Amino acid sequence: MNARILVVEDTEDNRRIMRDLLTGAGYELVEAVDGPAGWAMAVAERPDLILMDIQLPEMDGYEVTRRIKADPELRHIPVIAVTSYALSGDELKSREAGCDAYIAKPFSPRRLLALVREFLPER
Repeated sequence: MNARILVVEDTEDNRRIMRDLLTGAGYELVEAVDGPAGWAMAVAERPDLILMDIQLPEMDGYEVTRRIKADPELRHIPVIAVTSYALSGDELKSREAGCDAYIAKPFSPRRLLALVREFLPER
């Protein structure tokens, strides 16, 4: 059974890059384009991992992550912040919201895949 990853990202080009990379590596993907949809997909799909953009329409990735980590049914799901917020303190802010890891955009596809594999070792 392939691991399922929820990608919460509002930019189609970024979703396409992650989709191509991760499906090519054998992962199943589900996608959401804004914060409320990301929250709803996390609840409905119970993915194995979430790649969370921070700057999202309607509800930012910090709030979505806080809701996920506050839910006893979801808190075990690793959340990786994938964000253009790359200033000093942004990684700490992501971790304080509950993100388990952080990668800044533009990201190296090799680095993102390695980070995903840290949280989703071969089954």
